[in-house]
Amino acid sequence: MSKRHSAKYKIDRRMGENIWGRAKSPVNARSYGPGQHGQRRKQKVSDFGLQLRAKQKLKGYYGNLTEKQFAKTYEEAARRKGNTAESLISLLESRLDAIVYRAKFVPTVFAARQFVNHGHVLVNDKRVNIASYRVKVGDVVSVRERSKNMALVLEALQSSEREWPDYVEVDAKAMTAKFIRAPELSEVPYPVKMEPNLVVEFYAS
Repeated sequence: MSKRHSAKYKIDRRMGENIWGRAKSPVNARSYGPGQHGQRRKQKVSDFGLQLRAKQKLKGYYGNLTEKQFAKTYEEAARRKGNTAESLISLLESRLDAIVYRAKFVPTVFAARQFVNHGHVLVNDKRVNIASYRVKVGDVVSVRERSKNMALVLEALQSSEREWPDYVEVDAKAMTAKFIRAPELSEVPYPVKMEPNLVVEFYAS
């Protein structure tokens, strides 16, 4: 098992939740945490602990972003007018790797980052290989012609594990996805409950 997959499953078990809603998640068989102390009785978690957990879960969902990347996204959300928690979700969902994942061009958000980094993705017909690239409303994300026959892509598009969200308009045959609008938290198809309000409290405290 690769280090990337190992880390992904470790996040699931540490949180005790199937964060990506995948059938292969070890949480489906073992709901306790990893390691020799994983089955210990859980202690009451402090407010700070709840905030930290919410941050780790949201950060982990988007491919286990680095603290620097995640904090930078929060800072941008905090500068925007309106609800900071909603802005944070909108910014995370407008990342190029997130759009590639939502479009079902790949099976996981980890694969989406690698897929973008390896130059398989176009934005408005121009190659972009930066996973954190901010997709604007109206932008069209597509798979490069030479990458359309990759088994990874074909299998992901045919998978019934996930549905396309309303804010991404997908043409599966052409392998294109148009970013219709920045979503609200209630529109994002998270398999588990996300609490960006606690993430805001974490950084604001």
